[in-house]
Amino acid sequence: MNRHDSLHPEPARSAGAKDARSPIALYVHWPFCKSKCPYCDFNSHVRASIDEARWRRALLSDLEHYAGRTRGCRVTSIFFGGGTPSLMSAETVGAVIDRAAALWPFEPNVEITLEGNPTSVEAARFRDFRAAGVNRVSLGVQALETASLRFLGRGHDVAEALAALEVARRTFDRFSFDLIYARPGQTVAAWESELGRALALAGEHLSVYQLTIEPGTAFAPAHARGDFVLPDEDTQAALYEATQVRLEAAGLPAYEISNHARPGAECRHNLVYWRYGDYVGIGPGAHGRLTLEGARVATRQHRAPETWLEAVESRGHGGEDPAALTPQEQRDELLMMGLRLAEGVSRDRFRERLGLDLEAALEPERVAPLVEAGFLTLDDKRLAATAAGRQRLNAVLAQLLG
Repeated sequence: MNRHDSLHPEPARSAGAKDARSPIALYVHWPFCKSKCPYCDFNSHVRASIDEARWRRALLSDLEHYAGRTRGCRVTSIFFGGGTPSLMSAETVGAVIDRAAALWPFEPNVEITLEGNPTSVEAARFRDFRAAGVNRVSLGVQALETASLRFLGRGHDVAEALAALEVARRTFDRFSFDLIYARPGQTVAAWESELGRALALAGEHLSVYQLTIEPGTAFAPAHARGDFVLPDEDTQAALYEATQVRLEAAGLPAYEISNHARPGAECRHNLVYWRYGDYVGIGPGAHGRLTLEGARVATRQHRAPETWLEAVESRGHGGEDPAALTPQEQRDELLMMGLRLAEGVSRDRFRERLGLDLEAALEPERVAPLVEAGFLTLDDKRLAATAAGRQRLNAVLAQLLG
């Protein structure tokens, strides 16, 4: 039995409340890291000290605020992201889970994921996180090769990563880890060897990302100076294709551009994003998408940690004013997210969200060439990007949406 099974009675219904069966996901952002990785453009920050009790109170206040906007919803998943959530104490993680369980009914099989780094210090907390209610971890391994870990600015070595994965395997029913490929000098043969080692360590889920140079990161000026060179486009394409072939053959096909899982082991929380479901985002910089009184709105939290914290303490939440999304914005978001998935965008889901058929919302002269070129498929059930289309999705979307 889940430790929270007895903590979620049905909330009282109020006028305008959503149907009690409406699913909702919850994202909790912890913005702090021990150090900033040179490739990272996430909202993460390094601080000399953190008053965790103060931050815990603020996260709970933010939860209370959004619970008031989403009465009657059921929580299907919680995801602690960052930053480095595994630097939080289990007390804080448990307090957030417990308060969420008191504010919303939980689905019986609620998925509660925590991201972490595979250092020995953080791995030592895994049992406490499990006791607090976490039932899935996602570890930022990033590489299984010493020089690459140094290049990527990671705070662990290969031995620590292997040890942390073993602790995760023993502690949680479900675990995943991330790898980054297309690193400087990486060959297809070397990457296939590393993938083979990763598969020997993996459970039912593996996330594999191509290294890109993002503005505002430490890698951006270093790359511009020529301090390092990424593999050329042909090599990047070959690395991507080798990844798809190797992982599919191992029983972990890509269900999303960068995410691979055995059927049924997909990250249920992330599927909410990609299927354009409703989710609450709390913590600095967190985004949300909610359907409130029939309108689709975007929520956004103040990005700077101290600004967010002061806002919560002064008015009970750290959010900016919700913004109503236009039908075109909803169309674009739904397709940008949904076409990342191998399953694509079902006609039923598109119609449910927008009240339109796909053909009514898209220009035929944009769709047809992409279908003919083998980048999209369109049938009586769904619109989907092919494997070739997902490999170059940004270009496909630019052509599709204009």
